[in-house]
Amino acid sequence: MRYAFIAEHRPIFSIRAMCRCLSVQPSGFCAWLKVPLSKRAREDERQAKLVKDAWEARGKVYGYRKLHDDLMDIGETCCPNRVARLVQIAGIRAQIGDKKRPGKYGGKPSLVVDNTLDRQFDVEAPDKAWVTDITYIRTHEGFAYLAVVLDLFSRRVVGWAMQGRQTTNVVLQALLAAVWRRKPNGRVLIHSDQGSQFTSMPEAPQS
Repeated sequence: MRYAFIAEHRPIFSIRAMCRCLSVQPSGFCAWLKVPLSKRAREDERQAKLVKDAWEARGKVYGYRKLHDDLMDIGETCCPNRVARLVQIAGIRAQIGDKKRPGKYGGKPSLVVDNTLDRQFDVEAPDKAWVTDITYIRTHEGFAYLAVVLDLFSRRVVGWAMQGRQTTNVVLQALLAAVWRRKPNGRVLIHSDQGSQFTSMPEAPQS
């Protein structure tokens, strides 16, 4: 680090003065100039450039795990922990589509409903029991929230909706799509978690 400081500030200060202040020998600095990086440091520098190239090629959104896969694909030998260190050396970081990351937050459910399904996931006929949930997809413009309705009999998606906000409305749109597509003849049991998107009242339309 001291030699690197001297090399960086040579245009400003005298080399001998800096060596004296940093308690190093000018001869040692001259030797360092000929081979400034160790073999390991040179390898770090080489692979860090590969990591940065892969990160930029992937749209600057990948973390070290997927960057590790990219390096393995081109024949590099390294472990995920090393790639994590190379990511720091390259000064890059995975980007997310929004400043606020979706996650679990504290609080009580707005309405507690009995678990009627009770883990009876084997259904004998279609359109008797549907399950629904919301996931999020990271994009360059933010997070897109996807609500999906699954028929337990066929394990197929029968309805879905996507919006830019995680609200009750996206769930209702997915359920309406499932009803429109399947047109069930009788009552259908719909199972979800206790999230507010599934238990709260729909939002009032905006004028």
